[in-house]
Amino acid sequence: MTVWVDKQKRNRTITYWVLGLVFVVIAGTALLIFTSSRDAAQADEKADQLISEARAAGLRVPAKDTVVAVLGDDGGATCADPVSALGRGVVYGMMTNGAGGPGTRPVIADKNVLKGQLLIIKVYCPKYLEEFQEFAEDLKTADVAKG
Repeated sequence: MTVWVDKQKRNRTITYWVLGLVFVVIAGTALLIFTSSRDAAQADEKADQLISEARAAGLRVPAKDTVVAVLGDDGGATCADPVSALGRGVVYGMMTNGAGGPGTRPVIADKNVLKGQLLIIKVYCPKYLEEFQEFAEDLKTADVAKG
């Protein structure tokens, strides 16, 4: 009789552990789904805002899915401290003649060259907006692109 009771107790213990593990997995999955759906909703809202502001500024706009995929809900690489030395270096690197190696030279870019980046910063990471605007105003630009 004691052998039968011990087997029953062991079977119940195993059942409880398995059920507990299943519950933890289901709860963790539900938490991840809830968090990702909230992030996706924020990414959609910010993408809509960016697209409407870019259209109002007269800029060409990619598809909403592309904006969401690239910028997410936090602005992606654009908002990873855009006023740091690395962020400024990337902007300077884009404002060149396109040659490689020793032939690379800075150019006077169009005055609207940073309009899109400013809009992204305004929508996704406004804490950097004022400082990045000051940086952008210090760049030498002109009305060089016609159209």
